[in-house]
Amino acid sequence: MSTPEHDDPLTDVETIVVGAGFAGVGLGIQLVRAGRTSFVILERADDVGGTWRDNTYPGVACDVPSHLYSFSFHPKADWSRVFSPGAEIWQYLRDAARDEGVLPHVRLGADMRTCRWDPQARRWIVHTSSGTYTGRFLVLAAGHLADEKLPDIPGVESFPGDLFHSARWRHDRPLAGKRVGVVGSGASAIQIVPSIVDDVSELVIFQRSAPWLMPRRDRAYSDAEKRMFQRDPASRVSVRTEWFWNLEFNYAARRRLEPFFSGAKAVARAHLASQVPDPDLRHKLTPDYELGCKRVLISSDFYPAVAKDNVTLEPSALSRVDGSSAISAAGNSYELDTLVFATGFEAADPPFAANVYGKDGRSLAEHWAGGMHALQSAGVPGFPNMFIINGPNTGLGHNSVVYMIESQLRYVLGAMDYADQHALATLEPDAGAERTYLAEVRQRSEGTVWLEGGCRSWYVDPGSGELTIIWPDFAHVFRDRNSVFEPSGYAVTGAY
Repeated sequence: MSTPEHDDPLTDVETIVVGAGFAGVGLGIQLVRAGRTSFVILERADDVGGTWRDNTYPGVACDVPSHLYSFSFHPKADWSRVFSPGAEIWQYLRDAARDEGVLPHVRLGADMRTCRWDPQARRWIVHTSSGTYTGRFLVLAAGHLADEKLPDIPGVESFPGDLFHSARWRHDRPLAGKRVGVVGSGASAIQIVPSIVDDVSELVIFQRSAPWLMPRRDRAYSDAEKRMFQRDPASRVSVRTEWFWNLEFNYAARRRLEPFFSGAKAVARAHLASQVPDPDLRHKLTPDYELGCKRVLISSDFYPAVAKDNVTLEPSALSRVDGSSAISAAGNSYELDTLVFATGFEAADPPFAANVYGKDGRSLAEHWAGGMHALQSAGVPGFPNMFIINGPNTGLGHNSVVYMIESQLRYVLGAMDYADQHALATLEPDAGAERTYLAEVRQRSEGTVWLEGGCRSWYVDPGSGELTIIWPDFAHVFRDRNSVFEPSGYAVTGAY
């Protein structure tokens, strides 16, 4: 076994965590608080923060309210706005990792190359770009939004200008006076467009499908409100709770229950009509699928930006590139200086899965060839002592993913406690128990807009057609179902 090049006291530990975003930092905090200090968090980048470290594009911000998009066990009183800018969330995570004593356990620049289960030692061996680590437990906390997705566009290599993904924004390439194409009209694009429209000479938006858009009820918090949140912790709990249940209410629309479904569509349509008076443009911006089938977005400045004179909304996807010409699926050609791909992430087929090998030598990617799946959305048969946070069926289309992460932290800590209490060497999900759980998830999925809404979205596995990303129910139901470790679904071995 190789050893790290640096002098690292944490190379043989109880727990190895891969990823230092919300999930990894949150688990680190809970491990420290539980006195489980034998752990290491492996992070490939040069800082903690995950999605909020990587995404620095103009206008980046959260679409979940600040007091809810944060740890309940590490609250922040002085959020600047109802919906936080991305840099503020990143700083929150950095501060949380520092203040909670997690940073000494983080190894930056440690890109996970392979994770292998050693059946003799009954431990995980993790090779990284900066050395090798071994551990009793492995927790994959890379998340859904870690690896950007670039579509395969013929001729893109011939483009002479600047070309980059929104998650790898080139701040050294100013856009002032440039002819810019934005590929996509999803969550990132609707923030980028209003932020750059007044700087560029021309802006072309390649829209494969129009998003459902709700108004963004954002505002700055007053100094008085911040003082109240600081002095009265109950007020923070109250605003968090109010936002949570308000957002839970939106799930009824995802099941197309009336009058919630038609009411939500009426709000979105009125928002579009009030901001886009031109009937032709309004037609192009009208979705042709049911609300909620794709992620419902919030913005109060996207529609006005699209209506500006220097903007062209191309209602079809980018099809090919020929030098500086970007050609749409409808055959329209645009001369551009810069192409920005706001095309999302490899969520349904995470790249890290190809580098994780279980007890039979098969990779997690091979195991997931028909789509991601896991017992209680956390454990995978054939991969002992391994847990996934923010993995299969943990995404939400209506509430805060941080709430889901906290639910899974309880599960993982519960599994570790159970193993200790019973002196167990291994915990491995039973395949039959997983099948029962997956059947339950499929049953919950029936009738939802994600499967029957007439769209193609990243929530659904493109191969199997199964709903593998989203949790098809209320967020509080996920916590009730999946925050408590259930040993009956696991095969165990003793004598740890």
